[in-house]
Amino acid sequence: MKAVVGDRITMAAEHVGERVREGTIREVHGENGAPPYLVEWSDGHSGLIHPGPGSVLKCEHEETSSQGS
Repeated sequence: MKAVVGDRITMAAEHVGERVREGTIREVHGENGAPPYLVEWSDGHSGLIHPGPGSVLKCEHEETSSQGS
């Protein structure tokens, strides 16, 4: 997995009945976009995550476009 600051991340619930967690990556601590990541979750909490085996994560990079004049 490769992420950059500002990416949105969605992590599947670990147990049945739990909600999906959504947040924004605020810091990337690994080399070349690798984990661990400091994530600010939608509920206002922040935490350092290091996805392990069985984790389901989805990173969405914000698209940037540049136009030449």
